Amino acid sequence: MTWQNLSLGVVLAAMTLSSQALAATRPVIYQLMVRTFGNTNETRKTNGTLAENGCGKFNDINDAALTSLKTMGFTHVWLTGVLEQASGTAYPNRPADAPDILKGIAGSPYAIKDYFDVCPDYAVDPDKRLEEFKSLLDRCKSHGLKTIIDFVPNHVARSYQSDVKPELTFGTGDNHDVFFDRDNHFYYLAQHDAGGGPPLKLPTASMPGCNGLFAPETTFGRVTGNNVISWSPSINDWYETVKLNYGHDFTKGRDTSTLPGPDAALTAVPKTWRTMDAILAYWQKMGVNGFRCDMAHMVPMEFWRWAVRQARARQSDVFFSAEAYDNDPAKLTDGHVLDELIKAGFDAVYDDPSYDVLEGIYDGGKWTNDLDPLTFTGSRFHHSLRYAENHDEVRIASPKVWGGVGMKVGKPVSAVLFAMGRGAVMLYSGQEVGEPAAGTEGFGGDDARTTIFDYWSMPEFTKWVNGGKYDGGRLSDDQKSLRDWYGKLIRATQSPAFVSGEFYGLNHANAENPKFGRVGDETASGHWLYAFLRHDSVSGQSFLIVSNFSPTETLRGAHVSLLQNSWEFMGRSDQSAWKFTDRLDSTWSTTVAREALSVSGVPLPDMPPCSAMVIEITK
Repeated sequence: MTWQNLSLGVVLAAMTLSSQALAATRPVIYQLMVRTFGNTNETRKTNGTLAENGCGKFNDINDAALTSLKTMGFTHVWLTGVLEQASGTAYPNRPADAPDILKGIAGSPYAIKDYFDVCPDYAVDPDKRLEEFKSLLDRCKSHGLKTIIDFVPNHVARSYQSDVKPELTFGTGDNHDVFFDRDNHFYYLAQHDAGGGPPLKLPTASMPGCNGLFAPETTFGRVTGNNVISWSPSINDWYETVKLNYGHDFTKGRDTSTLPGPDAALTAVPKTWRTMDAILAYWQKMGVNGFRCDMAHMVPMEFWRWAVRQARARQSDVFFSAEAYDNDPAKLTDGHVLDELIKAGFDAVYDDPSYDVLEGIYDGGKWTNDLDPLTFTGSRFHHSLRYAENHDEVRIASPKVWGGVGMKVGKPVSAVLFAMGRGAVMLYSGQEVGEPAAGTEGFGGDDARTTIFDYWSMPEFTKWVNGGKYDGGRLSDDQKSLRDWYGKLIRATQSPAFVSGEFYGLNHANAENPKFGRVGDETASGHWLYAFLRHDSVSGQSFLIVSNFSPTETLRGAHVSLLQNSWEFMGRSDQSAWKFTDRLDSTWSTTVAREALSVSGVPLPDMPPCSAMVIEITK
């Protein structure tokens, strides 16, 4: 167990955060990858082609699918990987990309080939792919769902060439003879850089159909997306991508203060800034409501302050979320990158630290108590985007990770993540039916993730799709129950206490409480049980959230102590008796006299392994 020795006063100060009030509703995001979402082809040949394994289409995301998502409680749909990426599939008006610059036959959705186009794989008529995508945006809007797409600002595919707006193709007019120029789109290699000089030598020579070369880069070379300055990038590098230049030489350190400010005129900013602003404006005009910004910490904060301001001038409520990691040495700020992104205008930033703790409970020896220090983050606490799965992370139901517990582990994990803060929350398609991502798919390997590189379908998820009916007709009873449970959780946590209320942690106050979920010979509390309060002072609504993370133990006779400070937090010091009612997945209810709350505490019903309760507190 790792436990912080924190005074109660500090805990109270941190837990009763006084951050600025957020909107009356919060984004509940459903992430789906078009390639796999509607694909019901069950061939699943390893390294199979589109013709063999099939591919989801924009049209597959039909009214039945969107109605189901809206009913479940989602407000936003993140259409992952829709931008045209480098791919091994050829079309009459679009040749296949060289296999040396591809990861997987389908290609990585984060190796963008044309920022102003969408992937032809996803269209019934590839020549009308933009029209079909626009129809999907319109369908989402008609169902009251806002749309988010990827914005990948740090890098593009080596084969980048815009057919839609050729005048805005990255690299046009660049000076190849210098490593860095403020108005170059890319960083260019010098003869003496690592890897032996030209031509560019890719780590693919031994792969089928490859020779380790990329014809356009025989006389010049460019820095990889992960900042590698070498003529011979390794297989572990982002060798299929090239890094974009935002007017800062990243080899000179993190000081980007000489870059333009947020009020700079369009003519005063570096060339890449202008191109990126044109990209955001293009998709905003088409009807996209928001952007999930890939590896946002690798781009100067000055750009974000300017670009978000530009986008909000066009559409005041455009949504920006950031994938960012403060522990990445490539970050371009000496401050805490998540805080800096919020200051730059982001609505939400990835809460990777909480995800790591929760996974660590099963795979890394952590305790639920280890979540407590992560609530000491000021306004970031309520601007975090929380998730139990996304396309980069492993599947909860995989037998290889999360202790091999299976899909039920999503219940305590998601209950805590969805109920902790006021920020956005997200569910990845397949999570709600226990998709395990088992087996080898192709380039993605057998890594407990649903591949983003290969043509594939999800074996459990297709049972919900059920031939395009999206009715779960082939799901097991356990899968149907799990999907229903996620819907209940989403709807329960959209009430005022969660959307605009404050957080008050209870694990510290119960550290010495022997009835607080101790298992076996444990002498301290807080290994498997996590509990906290949410309270909204305007509506007066209060909730107690309790999660049992134990994969095997039913917690019997557990009690949660509520000390007087928690009464004051909820404005209930004068309330003589408190009623507790589960609003998530049971009809359990009990009433406790005020005097007993800090002594014997709230007596909980038996909590099965991997279960949770969202308990409303009333008079």
